[in-house]
Amino acid sequence: MALARLGHAVTGRLRRPLHLLHPPPPPLTDHHASVAHSFALIHASTRARGFASSPYNAGGVIGYRGRSPVYTVKVLELLFQINHTRSMSTAAQAEPPSLSKAPTPSQTSSKVPLGALKVGMKVVMMSPGFVYEPYSIREPIPFWKRWFTPSGWRRTKEDVILEMKNAYAVSRLRKKTGYTKKEFYDQAFKIYKEVNTLMARGDTSSLRKILTERMHSTIKNELKKRQSMWSSVHWELVEPAVCIRTLRARMIGLDKNDLDKAFIQLTLEFVTKQKFEAYNTKGEVVSGDKSKEVLVKDIWVFERSLFHPGAYWRVCGRITL
Repeated sequence: MALARLGHAVTGRLRRPLHLLHPPPPPLTDHHASVAHSFALIHASTRARGFASSPYNAGGVIGYRGRSPVYTVKVLELLFQINHTRSMSTAAQAEPPSLSKAPTPSQTSSKVPLGALKVGMKVVMMSPGFVYEPYSIREPIPFWKRWFTPSGWRRTKEDVILEMKNAYAVSRLRKKTGYTKKEFYDQAFKIYKEVNTLMARGDTSSLRKILTERMHSTIKNELKKRQSMWSSVHWELVEPAVCIRTLRARMIGLDKNDLDKAFIQLTLEFVTKQKFEAYNTKGEVVSGDKSKEVLVKDIWVFERSLFHPGAYWRVCGRITL
């Protein structure tokens, strides 16, 4: 009998529908509902800001104390998949750069770095800012040493190179500007007189045009030092000059592929007669005598650009031997 009943029970169970073999899952308990509620809040915040940057309260998920922590892991995995899919779809829907509209000037100025806006600017050098190979007196050597000793041969080679540099600089200057010695000497002498006159007056603003930036700074410092000693000075040039001669000519090239992009520096020696007298704050003579002529020798360096439109000669240095 027992075996017959067992057989009927097994047969009846096999004939039941499949959905009755596995009963439906039980309703959500309180902890399941809290996880679902946390998931809804996080998903809403993720849709608005993105998963990586959303300041959601993770206490309900990460610190969940329920009886089934598997739900917590599943929720986090699902959030990551949803957010990753949304980010990829958003990037795919973005307009390609080639089809986008050109940015307005305001957008360009706000998004493009400041340095990028200055790439197209052209920087122009107005002066090298130094005297190239300043002139110095070379010690004379006897004839026999120059031609019959190794040191004399080296010295002769150096002298030849120096003269070749002078000739090359003058030839480039003549080709580009039509340079003539007489015209340049007249212009240089006028500049020499003007600079000394303005220095005697203390007019530094007018000196800026005929001096390079570095030379102007040097003159300003000298005038400040002089004004601390003397209240005013009298300076007078006796014309014409006793002697003017060229001591050195140099060319400073900026581009080896463009010989015209260069500066020319000519070193001149002025031998002139001058009158000088200095006064204190009371108007009393403290130095010099304007009734006497004094022979003065100055060595000045004049500079001119070969590639700037409207370039002119300026004083870039003085040499003291």
